Amino acid sequence: MTTSVEAPHGEHPTLAYDAFRCGCPTNQLLGRLSDKWVSLVVAALAPGTLRYSDLARTLAGVSPKMLTQALRSLERDGILTRTVTPSVPVRVDYALTPLGENLALLLTAVKTWAETHFDEVLAARERYDTQNDI
Repeated sequence: MTTSVEAPHGEHPTLAYDAFRCGCPTNQLLGRLSDKWVSLVVAALAPGTLRYSDLARTLAGVSPKMLTQALRSLERDGILTRTVTPSVPVRVDYALTPLGENLALLLTAVKTWAETHFDEVLAARERYDTQNDI
């Protein structure tokens, strides 16, 4: 749900978004961005342009269907661009837009945090499971 915010005379009101509200479109966007494959595609493209096959190799375990869905949703949201070069076979390149580059800073930081702190998380899980007889 969005609400109008008072704007100076003669200007259009801006919209205030609240991702904590279920009906707010930013809630949906956060849901999309928190998808594992979407986040990893953005992080994989942070260094630069990649072809579909390069992305598939980089994202071990992603199915072609899931990779295609992630790429299409990111293109629709203006996070990446898809460039088709006519050749045999057709060459398709993916690159982040400026909006995507901004997002990549955040998602790459989350990826790095997960890689850096996984041993601590694993130890916490083991303590929790031991204390709770799991």
